[in-house]
Amino acid sequence: MSAAERSGYGQPPKGTRFRKGQSGNPRGRPRNRHREIPYDGVLGQMVTIREEGRERRVTAAEAFVLQLTQKGLAGDSAATRASLEAIEGARAASSDSSGSPITKIIISSVDSGVDAILEPLGIAKLKYPQDEIRVRWELNPWIVEAALERLGETQLSEDEQREVWDATRTPHKVNWPDWWTVKE
Repeated sequence: MSAAERSGYGQPPKGTRFRKGQSGNPRGRPRNRHREIPYDGVLGQMVTIREEGRERRVTAAEAFVLQLTQKGLAGDSAATRASLEAIEGARAASSDSSGSPITKIIISSVDSGVDAILEPLGIAKLKYPQDEIRVRWELNPWIVEAALERLGETQLSEDEQREVWDATRTPHKVNWPDWWTVKE
């Protein structure tokens, strides 16, 4: 037996040796197999949330969007932007396809919060967002003027006028109608 045909420790038999230029494991693990984030698996998990003292089970996606929406309504502008982006992304995805369960959850849970669109549309500004007792929305002058124009000949009572005045962000910038009496 020649030295080239010998086999043993560190010298496998010639027929089973790797061939030059050939992979040692041709059917091995595929590349990039675990690089994708398992969104469906994570966001589809059921979690328990508490609303108004009652517990209910929802998907993690719905819980996430509800939390994001609550932060946005409390004045967190980054959360508001993220909520609106989630809505837009969900609407785009639902118009492209039949709509995954996650898409339907995002649309149904965020669309119900009217407060989420007041500031981005410039209708109102949140005043004292960090103070739970004093937090409130103040209307921008242009929306007050537009609402008063829609009234036509209808006039508001003095109590209603005072309420509108107090809810207006900068009342001195509003072009009040001639019949308006409250100016303080």
